[in-house]
Amino acid sequence: AFYQRMVARNQSRLAEDPKAEVSILKWTGKATFIDQIFTSLHTVFTGFLIASLIAVPLGILCGLSRAIQSALNPIIQVFRPVSPLAWLPIVTLIVSALYATSDGALFQKSFLVSAITVTLCSLWPTLINTAVGVTSVDRDLLNVSRVLQLPWQTKVVKIVVPSALPYIFTGMRLSLSVGWMVLIAAEMLAQNPGLGKFVWDEFQNGSDESLSRIMVAVLTIGLIGFALDRIMLGLQQLSARR
Repeated sequence: AFYQRMVARNQSRLAEDPKAEVSILKWTGKATFIDQIFTSLHTVFTGFLIASLIAVPLGILCGLSRAIQSALNPIIQVFRPVSPLAWLPIVTLIVSALYATSDGALFQKSFLVSAITVTLCSLWPTLINTAVGVTSVDRDLLNVSRVLQLPWQTKVVKIVVPSALPYIFTGMRLSLSVGWMVLIAAEMLAQNPGLGKFVWDEFQNGSDESLSRIMVAVLTIGLIGFALDRIMLGLQQLSARR
């Protein structure tokens, strides 16, 4: 209703004066349930893509070089079990100290905190599975690449990545599932508009309908997680056919 009144007022102003400047105000009311779903999807895909861009190259390096694998393995084993509830305050302090928001800011602090937390918790399955996949590449293929004196980049693109692709996709499927689970907890604590914040607000509300709304949100979270896994599985099968 508010938006319709704004449109009607702007249309009347334009009718009176075609050169008049119209004003479009940003909606500041409570986000709908559908809006919160899309916000959560946007956040989890942002964190997942960043994690994949970091994990896949590092996994390839770990699989090709025992020295790099030995150097990174202690770091992986130390940080992999860390809970998102432990990462969240650290990320919040760093983002608050380094990122200043304004009215025209591209990202809100709460979004960055949630996305970075998802990245930190979801990159390990992809990294580990990529490294395992690279180490499982047929040694005959690698020997042929040495005989042909293929450049390092050509060997990685033409031999290593295609052979390790099933492992990479398996790691990405696990990472996306972990990221989706982590996101809900991160949104609750970071108060980033999304399904996690919706669940937390309904819990704090404590009305007669809160339990039913929380159960609907839980069911929605589970269905979206299942759909994301099916999408990744479909992409894996599509890449295998090619």
